[in-house]
Amino acid sequence: MAAETKILVVLGTRPEAIKLAPVILELRRRPGQQTRLCLTGQHMEMVSSVLSFFRVEADTNLQVMQPNQSLNGLASRALAGLDGVLTDFYPDWTLVQGDTTTAFAAALASYYRRVKVGHVEAGLRSYDRFKPYPEEVNRVMTAAVSDVHFCPTVAARDALLAEHIRDSTIHVVGNTVIDALHLALERLNAGVDVTPSIEKSFPGLRLDQPFILVTGHRRESFGKPFQDLCLAIREVAETERVQFVYPVHLNPNVRQPVFEILGGVKQVHLGEPVGYPELVSLAQRCRFILTDSGGIQEEAAALGKPVLVMREVTERRESVDAGVSRLVGTDRAAIVEWTLRLLRDPATYRQMARRVDVYGDGHASERIADALGLAAGGPRGAP
Repeated sequence: MAAETKILVVLGTRPEAIKLAPVILELRRRPGQQTRLCLTGQHMEMVSSVLSFFRVEADTNLQVMQPNQSLNGLASRALAGLDGVLTDFYPDWTLVQGDTTTAFAAALASYYRRVKVGHVEAGLRSYDRFKPYPEEVNRVMTAAVSDVHFCPTVAARDALLAEHIRDSTIHVVGNTVIDALHLALERLNAGVDVTPSIEKSFPGLRLDQPFILVTGHRRESFGKPFQDLCLAIREVAETERVQFVYPVHLNPNVRQPVFEILGGVKQVHLGEPVGYPELVSLAQRCRFILTDSGGIQEEAAALGKPVLVMREVTERRESVDAGVSRLVGTDRAAIVEWTLRLLRDPATYRQMARRVDVYGDGHASERIADALGLAAGGPRGAP
């Protein structure tokens, strides 16, 4: 009998949990392998709610987070904790996702222990080391110690080839966020009702009236850029009859300017971070989205929702090139101009409100499992 394949999946943040949950579900339904999930604890409550929604259980939680920690402190604690997990389980593969400090620490710790690394969502590049910060460098360094690269798009593959990554180690599989989105939509369409939860989070929000969904949390925007984007939202809210819905990230560098500038503004509904199904439902119902999140940029393209990306550069060019997203940066005037254009110009709105499958077809997780050499475990079903 062939030896069992041992796979360690490591994640720490909510986006990683969303994008790796369908991969874990697919791996655990395949025979001949043992998959363990290790959490570093970067986002504790937000990760727990995502995993609960997808019915995924973790095996280990390193709980590395500390108040006001530095990136160096986070990375060092993650490395030390992961070393113990690796020596105890000693997997054949470690799977990491994206561009977080968790992903890079897990990849590096695995390389040091001569454990093969699979990088999910590999090859995205902005070519600016500080935008996004520290994610751009995390992603490049993770690639340097990875054995297999699971790229979401052909453009990501081309970026890796330009960096002299061997073609035989690269697999274009699509983005697993689309897998997660499809699973969430299945649940919502099957009768999971998140409306009461949304109404509780945002008292006074009229879901039957037009609203713009806002998410923002990028580290490189802390300070004046974040103040400017909040001032832009306030300016539009005070001149147009449209609601804004903003689930506010827990980071104090985000919360302070958001609540100082937007708290109490009529038509702006601020609330705590919402669960993943609630966020999907809000994205489905909204008019369009203002965000600095890469994952939402990807999901919006699949939902046919225009996106104004509040970043100077993006490593996700496909939706921008397709004309359904637009980079507006954090300049107040640019955000106001394009928000008003989407509200007032039907032609511009129609051109951007198109569903495009530039980030995948919902079967990336199956391709990842196939690439790892795992036999299919029967017909795919709802988790």
